[in-house]
Amino acid sequence: MLINSLSFLVFFAIVVVVYFAPTLRSNPARQNLWLLLTSYVFYSLADWRMVPLLFGATAVFYVLGIAVKRMMDGERWKMASRLTTLAVALGVALLLFFKYLDFFGQSFAALFTALGLPLSWSTLHILVPVGVSFFTFKLISYVVEIHRERIEPTRDFVQFATFIAFFPTIMSGPIDRPGKFLPQLSRAHVFDEPLALDGCRQVLWGIFTKMCIADNLALLTSSAWEMPTDFPASRLLVAALLFPLQMYADFAGYSDMAIGVAKVLGFKVERNFNHPYLARNVAEYWRRWHMSLTSWITDYVFMPLNIALRDRERLGTIIAVMINLVVIGLWHGANWTYALFGFYHGLLFIPLVFSGSFGRNRKLKPAAHGLPKGGDFIKMLGTYCLVAIGLLIFQAPSLSHLWAYVMALFRPSLLSIPSLGLSGFTYVGLAMLIACEWLCRDREHPLQFVHGPAVRSRAVRWAIYYVLIMCIFLFQGETQQFIYFQF
Repeated sequence: MLINSLSFLVFFAIVVVVYFAPTLRSNPARQNLWLLLTSYVFYSLADWRMVPLLFGATAVFYVLGIAVKRMMDGERWKMASRLTTLAVALGVALLLFFKYLDFFGQSFAALFTALGLPLSWSTLHILVPVGVSFFTFKLISYVVEIHRERIEPTRDFVQFATFIAFFPTIMSGPIDRPGKFLPQLSRAHVFDEPLALDGCRQVLWGIFTKMCIADNLALLTSSAWEMPTDFPASRLLVAALLFPLQMYADFAGYSDMAIGVAKVLGFKVERNFNHPYLARNVAEYWRRWHMSLTSWITDYVFMPLNIALRDRERLGTIIAVMINLVVIGLWHGANWTYALFGFYHGLLFIPLVFSGSFGRNRKLKPAAHGLPKGGDFIKMLGTYCLVAIGLLIFQAPSLSHLWAYVMALFRPSLLSIPSLGLSGFTYVGLAMLIACEWLCRDREHPLQFVHGPAVRSRAVRWAIYYVLIMCIFLFQGETQQFIYFQF
């Protein structure tokens, strides 16, 4: 059940009506139980066979959280550390088994065979649970945060299970932190009209970017990979340059819908994007792109590594950054292209570490004419091109496909004018997306700009909403699965 489908609208309407019914709205325990039940129903519609795994993992980490706290209260620090290590190991083992076992088995078999030691590996065809990368990170962070004494473990299993299985975010994030989300489950929620209306506006913008921009661009980018030798090099180049916008419209569109749905229910979840293509270097890009994942990896992988390697100064920072980015790459799936994607971005960080701009975050200031300053614009354009190269690696089904695509780019037809097969509205939608990124750079989503002081006329506001709705009905592309559902 896709979040942008009619069936989800019906499902969500039922959830909201019951959630804010008089019998539930004054009782957080009942509201949480209802959210938990509906979240498990939502997850089971994706794959009911994985529900026992989700429940079992939730129960184990719930017990581990309480046990770690009990050991710490008894000043049994070593045992608390061992239990925390066990929790991390279990979470990593969960990911390794379901996402990477076949991948590493086949890779080792190929390596030994290449060394003259024939080794066979039978593919196990393990079913990968939907959203396993997202809810596993929630589970791990919960126990680690208890061990770091940043949160208290919850004794309410329903509350904890609701945090893990919260249906707007379980499929593709954002990855909420327990310290911010669990307190919201401790209080009763009443209908917050301003927050709910902002959530509806954010959902509308998410549906527009996903269905009218991402799904239309997918026709171009996916066909380019199916048989790159059948297309002129110029078309392959345009497809590679447009894929970052497609991926952004797709993933940020999903995040906008998930965050908006949560707002209607009265919850504030992690922000996932902050206009990433306004970044002036790759470090800034990663601070703006998939922020809930980047901050998670930074806190639990990069920071411990950087501290451990601090005696090596810049070299230690570079090693920590490289490992950090490779982990981010491999988090996406079991493919050497993802590892290469992370390694490529790690290489891009090295000049920033030496220049001292690795952690710098300068505020964007427009020029007198209201557009980006010339220097900033050139840096944005350069960063976008570097990101596009990285996403070419990311998008490739395999290293051999990547090589074939790159070789196909260096053909004489590179200078020809390509026929893209895109509708006229797709170009209009892209122009709208790019313009909104700049105009709404200080807001969470563009329709906050429309609802703000910039547009004072109520009639104009509603006209914009109706135009977006009409565009969704008239210009939506062929329905495509969300890109990040595979992760």
